[in-house]
Amino acid sequence: MSQRLFLGVDGGQSSTIALIGDETGRVVGHGRGGPCNHVKGPEGREKFTRAIEGSVGAAVEAAGLHHPRFEVAFLGFSGGPADKEALLHAMLPAARILVTHDGLIALAGATAGEPGIIIIAGTGQFTFGRNAAGRSARAGGWGYVFGDEGGGFDLTRQALRAALRMEEGWGPPTSLHALLLAESGAADANDLLHRFYTTDYPRPRIAGYSKLVDQAATNGDGVAIEILKQSARQLAVFVGAVRGQIFAPGEPCRVAYIGGVFRSDLLRERFRELVELEEGNTAAAPLFGPAAGALLEAYRAAGLACALTNVPVLEK
Repeated sequence: MSQRLFLGVDGGQSSTIALIGDETGRVVGHGRGGPCNHVKGPEGREKFTRAIEGSVGAAVEAAGLHHPRFEVAFLGFSGGPADKEALLHAMLPAARILVTHDGLIALAGATAGEPGIIIIAGTGQFTFGRNAAGRSARAGGWGYVFGDEGGGFDLTRQALRAALRMEEGWGPPTSLHALLLAESGAADANDLLHRFYTTDYPRPRIAGYSKLVDQAATNGDGVAIEILKQSARQLAVFVGAVRGQIFAPGEPCRVAYIGGVFRSDLLRERFRELVELEEGNTAAAPLFGPAAGALLEAYRAAGLACALTNVPVLEK
């Protein structure tokens, strides 16, 4: 009898990771490709095709397989499934192909397929949860203009606002002013403000300055400390909003956090404290990455309950 094979793919803005698993839950091959979150236009479609074929092809080669056919292929993308399914059906040898957003596979990996909530805070912010009955809910993810409170872009925005207030004489002194100017080479905070409005400073680059908030807070800057505490409160509010939609009071719920914002010890620990004030909540780092979550969802779609083994380090 031929081997039953399953495919999980995490297609992100920076890279694409593919995992192949057998029917026992053992990962038999993994591969990495380029970014594939956009498919509009010939260039976007070409990049998407290269990323999928490259990552899946590398996983097939690592597994030592020849012309495999997958029982279920489950894929999650940061840009969602729109415009991608037709391309995937032409590319992947699979009996079933299922496509979803990156929040679902991130949650599935973070909790090893168990019910829970994941909050993703990188450049932006997004919170997603699913309960034991399969009901899901989300909060945030509105983008940098109307939302993304607590994300990296928002942290930098709050830091620059504090620097501008100090510079104009209507805010307290803060080391964020000097740190921002030293990091950017700007003449003053107003100069940096105008630079941030140019195409030379895309959102991820601006979000990268958020590390300065943690640096200042670690050195005792009161303004920076309050920015981080406020961000932790905002992130905890999103978790509470999702929990309230799909979990009963006191019901156990694993809350996982992922993204560069949580590299800040102060923010992360304050967030954990606030989340765990809610009875039933346990906040912790993810058990696995999103590609492992996609593979778990492939098993779930096939009616299999598998515990993953042999998961590569890049997905732990």
